[in-house]
Amino acid sequence: MSISRQKCLPEEKRVQKRIRVYDCRLGGNQGADTVIDSIDFQHFLLTLRSIFAIPAATPCLLTDTDRVDLTSDKFEQLHDGGTLLLLDHAGQELPLATEERITFQPHYNTVTKSGVYEYYDSAGQKSLPYALAELLDNSISATAKNTDVRVIEIRILLDETLGKPAVVVIDNGCGMTAKQLNNWAVFRLSKFSKPEGYVPPEHTPLSLNSDISYFGVGGKQAVFFIGHSVRMISKAVGSPDVHELVLSEEKFVQKEKNQEDIYSEVIRNRKPGDSSHVIRNEERFLHGIIAEEAQKESFTAVVITAVRPQHVAALKDNFLGWTRQLAHTYHYYIHGDGTNRMKGSDHSPEIDIQITLREKPPRCPRVMNLREVDTDMQALYVKAAADEFVFQAEASSALVEGIIRYHPFLYDKETYPEDPNSVQAPVDDEDDNIEPGLLTQARGKRPIFECFWNGRLIPYTTISEFDWCALPKGSKVPAECYSRFSGVLFANDKFQVTTNKLTFIDLEVKLKSKDIIFTCDVNGQTRRRNIQKEFTQWLLHCHEKYDKQVKFLTYMNTITRTDVAIKKHQHPWATFSTIQWGNKTFTKGQKIKTQKTVPIMHGTVVQFLLYGTYNSDVFATGGYVEIEWEPRALYDETKIVPISKIDKTATKEAIEMSISKDLAKVPDKLKVKWYHGDSWSQNDVIPAGTLLGPLIVEILNQKEESISRMPSTRQSSKKKLSVMQSLIFHDPKGDRELFSHVCQYSQQWGFWFKEIRNLSDLGKYTLCLNTVIGENNSTTSGGNTLPSYTLKFTIKEGPAVGFKVVDCEDSTVYVGEPFDIVLQLKDAYNNPAKPPPDLKPVLACSALQLSYNSVDLRRTTFVIRAVKAFGKIQTPHQFKTSELKVTLPGLEEGSQTFKYHLFPGKPHSLRVMPEDEVVAIENGKPLRFSVEVCDVSGNITARPNQIVHCQVESLPTAKADCSSTGAGQIVTKTINLKLAQGQSQHLKATFEIPGQQDILLIEREIVVVPSTRLTRIELWKQNEGNLVLRDKDEIKWPAGGLLDDLCYKLYDEAGTEVPPTAEIAFSIKVNWTGCVSLEDLIQGKLPVIEVPTQVQEERFYQVYLQDQSVSVSFTIIATPDEPARLKAKMPQKTVKLGETFGKINLELLDRYGNATKALNSTCVNDITVEAEGLVPSSIEYTWKESSHSVIVTGVRFESGSPGSRELSFTYKGFVERIIIKVTTGLPALLKLLKGPRQPLQVLNDHGIDTPFDIQLYDRWENPSTDQRVVVHIKSSSDALKVMKSVTSQPVNALGQASFTVKRLSGPKGNYQLQFEGSFNQTPILGLSIDLTVIPDPSKPVGLSVMYDKNVRFIAGGIFPVFTVTVVSEEGIPITTCNPAAISMFLWSGAPSGTEPPARAERLRCSKPPANQREDFHFGFLSVHCRKKDIPQQVGQYTIQFSLCTGETTKVSSNQIPVEVVANQPSKLGSDSQLSTPVVFHSKDITMRTLVENLTLRILDSYGNPAGEDMEGTVSVIIKNCDDNLNKVIPKLDGQSSCNVTLSKGNAYIERLVIMEDSPGENGACYILLFKLDVLTDSTPLAAFELPFRFYNDAQHQKRMSELSSKKDKLCTTIKDYNDVLKVYTDLLKCLTARYENAERNESILKNQLIMELNLRPPVTIKMVDKHLSRKVSEANQIEKMPRRVCSIPKYLDGQQDVLGKVGHLAFVQDDDAARVISWHIRGDMDCVVTKTREAANRVFQATRGMQQVLPLDCVYVQPGQRPLPHIRHDQPLFKPSGNPVFARDLLIYTKSNIECNMVFKNFLGDTILMDDLNSATNYRQILVKHKIRCPSILTRQGDRVSMNGKFGGAQNKAPPIANLQVFGAPLSDNFHILKKEIELLTRYRSALQNKLDAQEDREDQRKQYAEMQTKQRELDEKKKELIEVEMELASTSLQTKKRSLQRAGETLRAHKRPKTAT
Repeated sequence: MSISRQKCLPEEKRVQKRIRVYDCRLGGNQGADTVIDSIDFQHFLLTLRSIFAIPAATPCLLTDTDRVDLTSDKFEQLHDGGTLLLLDHAGQELPLATEERITFQPHYNTVTKSGVYEYYDSAGQKSLPYALAELLDNSISATAKNTDVRVIEIRILLDETLGKPAVVVIDNGCGMTAKQLNNWAVFRLSKFSKPEGYVPPEHTPLSLNSDISYFGVGGKQAVFFIGHSVRMISKAVGSPDVHELVLSEEKFVQKEKNQEDIYSEVIRNRKPGDSSHVIRNEERFLHGIIAEEAQKESFTAVVITAVRPQHVAALKDNFLGWTRQLAHTYHYYIHGDGTNRMKGSDHSPEIDIQITLREKPPRCPRVMNLREVDTDMQALYVKAAADEFVFQAEASSALVEGIIRYHPFLYDKETYPEDPNSVQAPVDDEDDNIEPGLLTQARGKRPIFECFWNGRLIPYTTISEFDWCALPKGSKVPAECYSRFSGVLFANDKFQVTTNKLTFIDLEVKLKSKDIIFTCDVNGQTRRRNIQKEFTQWLLHCHEKYDKQVKFLTYMNTITRTDVAIKKHQHPWATFSTIQWGNKTFTKGQKIKTQKTVPIMHGTVVQFLLYGTYNSDVFATGGYVEIEWEPRALYDETKIVPISKIDKTATKEAIEMSISKDLAKVPDKLKVKWYHGDSWSQNDVIPAGTLLGPLIVEILNQKEESISRMPSTRQSSKKKLSVMQSLIFHDPKGDRELFSHVCQYSQQWGFWFKEIRNLSDLGKYTLCLNTVIGENNSTTSGGNTLPSYTLKFTIKEGPAVGFKVVDCEDSTVYVGEPFDIVLQLKDAYNNPAKPPPDLKPVLACSALQLSYNSVDLRRTTFVIRAVKAFGKIQTPHQFKTSELKVTLPGLEEGSQTFKYHLFPGKPHSLRVMPEDEVVAIENGKPLRFSVEVCDVSGNITARPNQIVHCQVESLPTAKADCSSTGAGQIVTKTINLKLAQGQSQHLKATFEIPGQQDILLIEREIVVVPSTRLTRIELWKQNEGNLVLRDKDEIKWPAGGLLDDLCYKLYDEAGTEVPPTAEIAFSIKVNWTGCVSLEDLIQGKLPVIEVPTQVQEERFYQVYLQDQSVSVSFTIIATPDEPARLKAKMPQKTVKLGETFGKINLELLDRYGNATKALNSTCVNDITVEAEGLVPSSIEYTWKESSHSVIVTGVRFESGSPGSRELSFTYKGFVERIIIKVTTGLPALLKLLKGPRQPLQVLNDHGIDTPFDIQLYDRWENPSTDQRVVVHIKSSSDALKVMKSVTSQPVNALGQASFTVKRLSGPKGNYQLQFEGSFNQTPILGLSIDLTVIPDPSKPVGLSVMYDKNVRFIAGGIFPVFTVTVVSEEGIPITTCNPAAISMFLWSGAPSGTEPPARAERLRCSKPPANQREDFHFGFLSVHCRKKDIPQQVGQYTIQFSLCTGETTKVSSNQIPVEVVANQPSKLGSDSQLSTPVVFHSKDITMRTLVENLTLRILDSYGNPAGEDMEGTVSVIIKNCDDNLNKVIPKLDGQSSCNVTLSKGNAYIERLVIMEDSPGENGACYILLFKLDVLTDSTPLAAFELPFRFYNDAQHQKRMSELSSKKDKLCTTIKDYNDVLKVYTDLLKCLTARYENAERNESILKNQLIMELNLRPPVTIKMVDKHLSRKVSEANQIEKMPRRVCSIPKYLDGQQDVLGKVGHLAFVQDDDAARVISWHIRGDMDCVVTKTREAANRVFQATRGMQQVLPLDCVYVQPGQRPLPHIRHDQPLFKPSGNPVFARDLLIYTKSNIECNMVFKNFLGDTILMDDLNSATNYRQILVKHKIRCPSILTRQGDRVSMNGKFGGAQNKAPPIANLQVFGAPLSDNFHILKKEIELLTRYRSALQNKLDAQEDREDQRKQYAEMQTKQRELDEKKKELIEVEMELASTSLQTKKRSLQRAGETLRAHKRPKTAT
């Protein structure tokens, strides 16, 4: 393009640019590049032509690298550093390559859209909380170095009245400088790349190092994920300015459009609290946030606006969900590591994360402190955990700390927590790898471990398990236990996470690599062990201790089990009838199958057994079940097996089938064969004399196999079976057994029985064949009856020859009722016999007709059925006697006659009189009838319940009772029918007896004719169109009107009008008046009715005939009259300023005050309200159609003074005026009237003496006296516990409330006492009082115990030295505690929690050696410890130290478990005491047995097993008890000695016997010697010796055995007595020594007390208390006397090495001296003095630099004491006037004289105090003359002469003492004397009390003297008895030896006697 066509840019848009131009022309310097600086396009062209020498007339072509021509517009778009080409033409090739520098800043979507792609929902977890977590990460990192509570707030502002929705995150961290805020805005500027560098934090337990703000991207991603704009507000520590930066997506878009630098922004620096730049209405909530800045030293606030709508809904609707996820993410930052499980746990100050969600009113704000959330998963895991397994995984510097928590099965359910956020994955039906029941287990398919990185959750990474905690094959632990634990892993920052902190990158890969090393925590120490073994043991321990899987139900009783081998375990055993095991229930009587038993058993549950004392349902993990082994017929025994052996998978059918198979082997039935074939059937009737038998019997099982023996079982061999035969005759008097016989089995005949003869007696017989077993012929086996065979038969009688009538005397017969005649037939032997066939009876009787229905043959009985007699009985209700003859033709004795009585029969018919079919009756009268009940022959009959009912239509049933006479009369109720038009009416009457179906119903027709009585009244009103008033009418009539001219008419039942008569008029009554004119009534007129005046009143009116049911009634309703006045209904008469009246109701009333309906919808335009101070604009009028009234709302007073006001309502001509009272407004705020001086510092657990007086005000700050306001006091933090006189109280009549804080307790820090008011649950603006809680340096809160943890606690050894340090609240040692107040408790067993058990032994503390530090040591050589040694028995012991700080207050250390191990092996011995064996050379091995089942162990000197690692042999020999070498020694069985193997320190000897006919001296004592020979070189161990006695005859052996046993028992008893007596003696000596020591101390102090206080002996505690009380009272009075005090607030920090403020370090006696000295150093009076620089730094930091401090280790003062300046070489140069002294010498120090001397030497130096100014100036002048330097001089008159000689003026004159903060005056000398006397009295009282206690303890011990004397006598008797036994043993042995020698001599003589010839 031609250059001449270019245009210049406007001057204001010119920008300096550097352009690189490549000359690519053919004639030019090809490839050369030139840089041209230019401010505009025109300037650039001129420069270009000049450089490249291009004439102005020569066109040139300039393009960019895209070959686009350069124009002025293109030049403006060209960036600084751009490249251009100078060409000849557009298509020219480049001669050389060119370069172009570019910039490639990322698009702003890199920031604004980053969060959209980084945060995503996963596994049922929402991503929004994790975006908020990124902001919390920054806050946690920022508050990491806070020394106070780390406060982080998330405010969700959804209140539209404050602006658009916003999310605000505020913390009290270190804040950011402008540079740090700039770095924050740089995307991906991680902490490693920041200029200040990165210093990694030190390792902390669980990696809770707060180092979680890491990558430099999370905060930007999070804010633009949540919203579209962010405002960062921050103030750094020590900076006076607030820095503010705004980033928004809207600005990015606008900058892109304007082609501005997107990544540039402005940081606003302003003063705190300045919100003038916030002008946008949607951000007006920022004013409140910025206003809070003034109270904060440092902070950071992240304000996110333009929140995305989906997040607004999520934040509001799922408030509990996302707060729970945040609490889960930071669980361990909020709550720490639980109960300080990790050793060395020492967390930084607690983190307080509070979340507030504010919505549009009236919805109340929702506030949630994450510390209060207890439903997050980690909180649920911790709460549900019963135990923990702690481990670590390390690989170089990468460290993972892990915790596995066990959640036991309890109370029929799993306690493993459910995850409220998780969504269970659906079960895949095709997944065959799922273990059965896995999904129903506790954890299911959820992974074990959640993963934390630097202490915060990484939510999307979990680890399912490690190899060592997975379920192994063949595990001893039940498989379900592996689903009952959860885990958590804490990784340090050596593991990588994604930038969004949602996922670990390399955690699982590293943890499962070979380089990782797992270690576990054992007893608080990390050890490298087999972690799988340790974990399995831990899991087994948890299962056995915590799981309650079996529920024992229905307790029955407690039993003793004799089948248990160990006696102490035989009782108690609780028995239950039912258990619940998982989803299975087993109960008593149920059949079960066992598993893993030999053999597998099937049985019926008898009961369930659980060891221990129980009396109700209980859960346990084990137990036993007792079963009856089935089938019982085969096994006949019960078994007890563990419940775990029950096969839960066995089905009922399978168990029954298995039992049936075994049952098929036992005898089932008997098979009987008749040898001759003439078998009898059951119940055969056999003629007498028939033979029975012979019989052959077989025993068959269920398989139809013939058997003669029982099947064999594991417990016994086969048992023989037999068959027993017996014959029983069933006599009516009782069964008789005729004979019985048992038949044994024969292989030829089986079981054979001969025939039975002589069966002649008539009757029933039973032949029994029973299977029997065993020698006692038992018919049962295993509780079941063996098979049997029974044959029942009968012997019958002969033919009949006669009969007799049965039960015929005085028989009673009823007419027409059937009866039976029973005839008994007999045979020839007078036995009942059967009648012959075709027998027909003949009956005969005079005067009666007889008939029968049939005859019945019953064996030997002939019955004539249904005999009936008919006839008249002359006398009713009597009977008739007759004779009846019975004849049976064909029998030898065929006729019989008997008498009977005939009575009327049962009812058959009714007779009703009158007997007319139609009966007439007048309406209004009753009916009358007579009735009779007759039998079939017409006789009147009477029977029970013979009641005749008469039922007439429309009348109740009438009854007549004919039960006694058979007749009666029926009278019905009066008939009252409504007869229409006077017509008669027909009714039907029926007569019947209910329940008697055979009696016919009788009917009568009743005709009811009309009566003449009155039945109706009619009313009407004359002159109103004859208004008729009907019955129950409602009549509307104007209120207050009259209803007159009322008339009436009467009508009878036929409808005929009845004229009123005087009699009728007299009976007419009305209810509205008692005054009725009889004349008017006769004329048919009624009295006048007055209508009510109130419309809401309805009245009931009635006219009726007295004594008759004839009446008419009606109701009159009053209606309103015409409007008369306007009425306003006020909701109240009193209203407060600013308060709006409730609804005021306006209505028009008539003259009676009834509301009319005259108001309509248009009347609101005509109504006005007027009053002074009324706000007319707020008044609204609403017409209420339902009541035709007007509702006035919005009446409010906003001005004017309180008092009475007239409120005027006007409508047309009606006016209503109301007087109301206006009072002060609603309570609105609280203010402090008076209280303690601030700043307020309080020692922990101390109170505030000055009460806080609070005043209530309204909105206009007028004092309010509304006593409904309740004022509450609380602390700003839950950590601060405030004990108040009252927590809340209503204000008093003056509107005031007073609170006294009695005690404050909490961690050290700054807090606020918040006073809040509430009025009807509405908060009132309160106030906050700042205070600082400082720890009490004198309050012990813990004991720190140190000892050599590598030392072994050896039984019987000496305990190591325990160093016990008393730790104060401040965490520093307390050196003022009395060592005697510290005790050590020692007990056997595991730790018991926080307190030692009652059985624990208590040991006293002693002072440390002089060469050790001043803590307290337990040296067990101290005389104060009765037991100096480690316990002699091995096992687990627990040690705990305790400090008694008061009568009920005690501070304890952690309980220290120690394991006491065995001492050095010293001997071979037995576990139990062995009795002395006695043996003799018998062939019976039991008589030759020395020991049996003996276990010898290597023991230490205290009897503890001590050689578990030793191997070797034990040689056993027999030796003499004495040194007699000629005594014959018995031999062991076949040898003189034997060897037994020693393994693991134990040697088991099954049996040692002497040989048969062993040599040995009869009655001699020998020793069985067990000598040990171990394989390793060690100290020789003592052998075990067992003495025994040897005899040659059994008689003496038995006697000697008894004596030896008795001797052993006596030895044991004597040892027990000696032990008891030794304990008594030792304890008495100890108590006596204690008493003597206490008496000696008391005597020394008593003498001192008598000398100093002149007390007269005897001195008692009562006397001491009296003097002590008096002295204390005097001291208190002196202390309370008014004196000068220092008004400077004390510094109550109480830290170590802090002396206090200067003004409190000294007293000054003289007021004038105190005044001038205090004024002289007034600037230093409130300086805090510390001993060390470290303590000074602590004070400086605690007060945020506001307190001046002086560390003495940074101060140097001249040592020694100088004389006054006028004294030289101890001689005065002159005699001065004015009494000069050093000012510091007038100070009386309150503490630490050396340090205080340094302080005041430093502040006062050599300042001199003199009497007056004249003396001072004169003194100075003389010193100057002597050329002596003069220091500053102060005078008692308040003047000062400075060091340079200057005096006079206000600056050198002290103000009055009242205007100064001066030194206090000391207490009088008498006070200090009293204090010394009080101390002496207190010490003596304690010594006297100790003496009395020691004396009481000694006397209590002496009271046991008599008992000990008795035991001594018993001991002496036992010793005598032992001597006698030993003597008898010795004498018996001697006699035995003599007899042995005699027998030996006789034998020898027999051998020497010559033999005789045969």
